[in-house]
Amino acid sequence: MYPPRAEAVIDLSAISHNVAVLAGKARQSGAGTMAVVKADGYGHGAVPVARAALRGGANWLGACSVAEALALRESGITAPVLTWLDTVDTDFAPALRAGIDVTVSSQPELARVIDAAGRTGLRPRVHLKVDTGLCRNGCAAAEWPALVKAAAAGEIDVVAMWSHFACADEPGDPSIDVQAARFDEAYRSARQAGLHPLRHLANSAATLTRPEYHFELVRPGIAIYGLNPVPTADDLRPAMTFRSSVVLVKRLVAGESVSYGHTWTAPRETTVALVPVGYGDGVPRSLSGRFSVWLGGRRRPVVGRVCMDQIVVDCGDWEPPLGAEVVLFGTGSSGEPTAREWADTLGTIDYEIVTGMYRPRVRRRYVGTEGDPRE
Repeated sequence: MYPPRAEAVIDLSAISHNVAVLAGKARQSGAGTMAVVKADGYGHGAVPVARAALRGGANWLGACSVAEALALRESGITAPVLTWLDTVDTDFAPALRAGIDVTVSSQPELARVIDAAGRTGLRPRVHLKVDTGLCRNGCAAAEWPALVKAAAAGEIDVVAMWSHFACADEPGDPSIDVQAARFDEAYRSARQAGLHPLRHLANSAATLTRPEYHFELVRPGIAIYGLNPVPTADDLRPAMTFRSSVVLVKRLVAGESVSYGHTWTAPRETTVALVPVGYGDGVPRSLSGRFSVWLGGRRRPVVGRVCMDQIVVDCGDWEPPLGAEVVLFGTGSSGEPTAREWADTLGTIDYEIVTGMYRPRVRRRYVGTEGDPRE
């Protein structure tokens, strides 16, 4: 059977294994583990990833929006789920009815949650978020005392408080301890207001490198997909392989040029293979002339510009069979390119590469569905 036009193969056993590694570190600190499955599981598929993460030992799931969290509930997942970023017109009532924890970062947001509680007759489970220096979402330090006072007086259950590191993927960066100190100060303020929240601050990098900041719950994201944000020796396995196939082979004479703009000219007679993926399928056009694929047991350069629907591979004197598998990136275990290599070439992060695979023409296929972390 030939590979499809564009396929992301997701190894769910790798997801479970990675979560088992991370949850094991958290347990050593006495913490639980929230597996972050936002953005459709970083392009891997939120529902299958969530199930694999729970098999691997996750206690919670994290989603960006109420809509993402509701999709988990609609799939039958009953584990605790937290959501944290929605627009000002979002109705929290469906989240409360579905037993979803919600984040509050301001008094206006608290008011909207309390309004939903009044309409549903349900008591919300709330996580208060404080901005400790990332300066994105989260309550500003000057407004935090008023927020915790209002939360303590409202008809809600404040389950937890949390924040997010800016530079935890740069071990030793002084901002890490600065943010942790601010978080501790905010925690003491919450306790003085009569609250007794759980704390979660550690993202993937901090889960791997800063056990003193695990508190009661860690919140890994990218690491559960096998992409390590810090240089550690932890056995994390990339879960996604992106592949296609050869659809046409032709022989070029020396001097023939390839693709738009004729940016590459054959210096010798050579064989090229056409592969039906391009920037419409998540292959960045800016990789043109800067990457290779795994084809026929070795790396082969992609020549000419990346097009919307296709790329061209220089195969030299070897003629690949039609339908031959082409791996654009994978685990790297056989020598194939990786998502990290693409990111390094482009000056970005591998998060952007794998989430970029969430496209209509990229079919997902799941393997390793048992995801046994004991393997």
